[in-house]
Amino acid sequence: MNMGDYTEVNVKIPFGNKYLDAIFSVPDKILTHGVILTHGAGGDMNFSHLVSLVAYLASCGLLCLRFTCKGLNIAYRTKAYKTVVIGRSMGSRAAASVTRQISQDDNEDFILGLICLSYPLHRPKLQSKLRDEDLFFIKCPVLFVSGSEDEMCEKKILEGVASKMKTLKKIHWVEKANHGMAVKGRTADDIMMEISTQVFSWIKEIIEQEYN
Repeated sequence: MNMGDYTEVNVKIPFGNKYLDAIFSVPDKILTHGVILTHGAGGDMNFSHLVSLVAYLASCGLLCLRFTCKGLNIAYRTKAYKTVVIGRSMGSRAAASVTRQISQDDNEDFILGLICLSYPLHRPKLQSKLRDEDLFFIKCPVLFVSGSEDEMCEKKILEGVASKMKTLKKIHWVEKANHGMAVKGRTADDIMMEISTQVFSWIKEIIEQEYN
């Protein structure tokens, strides 16, 4: 695959009575689709996983927008592009909530797909209380990328939840990875390359399905 160059532009996004710090990563050769990325609880837009993923996706021609927002209410629109929403950890739960909300507002065409990195399906050792309330109402395709040893997303439980979802869905398991996507004996760069490759391949697949 040919990897291109991209430019990063700092912007401010209106949000109620304040502004969110954000960065557009603009490829030199841009596709007609964009990606919005949200961070997890306690993080921000410069979290290493998001930065690494943006570098890969923007190099492949996808316009990327990442921002810092501490609340869950992140529903705003970038209507010039078909958008894939990506969230990590608590950010993926927020992304699922936004995707559900937009779907219910009859704006299904706006969001092309949802990608959940390390979705926090339950608290550690508290598998009886699942955070799956939004997942069953999502209409667009969904990709889950989780560690097979994620203490906040037990493998069998996520597979059970996914089996009940009415939309197209896929789970990619990073073998032996925990919630932070750390694997003993593997470098962070190696793991992020696996994740980035899977994410871009899935986005490319759903874009092709849209136009076929």
